[in-house]
Amino acid sequence: MKGIVFTQFLNHVEDQFGYPLVDTLLLTTDLPSGGVYTSTGTYPPEELNRLVAGFSRASGQSQPETLRHFGQYLFGSFLTAHEHFIQTAPDAFSFLASVPAYIHVEVQKLYPEAELPHFTIAQPDANTLHMRYQSNRRMADLAYGLIQGTLAHFNEQAQITCIPQSADGSLVDFIIVRQTDDHDSA
Repeated sequence: MKGIVFTQFLNHVEDQFGYPLVDTLLLTTDLPSGGVYTSTGTYPPEELNRLVAGFSRASGQSQPETLRHFGQYLFGSFLTAHEHFIQTAPDAFSFLASVPAYIHVEVQKLYPEAELPHFTIAQPDANTLHMRYQSNRRMADLAYGLIQGTLAHFNEQAQITCIPQSADGSLVDFIIVRQTDDHDSA
């Protein structure tokens, strides 16, 4: 897993609870890397899972909630660092639909060794988007938070339904239904 995810997670923890908690996590969590991360390095995803578990214990947030909040935060940092990927999309659905065919292709150019989750996209109508997440890292809650961050950035409201398709969490369907302002007249 790319180091940028680790450094951003630690920044997120610091922003929420201050550096003392970051320091505690790094000192008390069994991390083969020693907790020294660079944004361009590559680290075992198990280390992020351990940091998330430690943060969850310390903060009282569940691990899914921690990953979803972090996903929202991570989208903001991606927006700052890679605005050119996002600014070309006219709306959230267009951006989300572009993840496998454009965003992940561009990320692979920047980080050829990055192992990204696989997404399959379907849009049965203008207000519904289906995203199938597949990854052995089983971090669908992080993807959920990134979807929430995308919707917030585009100032759009949507209902996100998460449907596990495998017992281990490596395959998850997201059904995103955009809220519209259409009102039926009587």
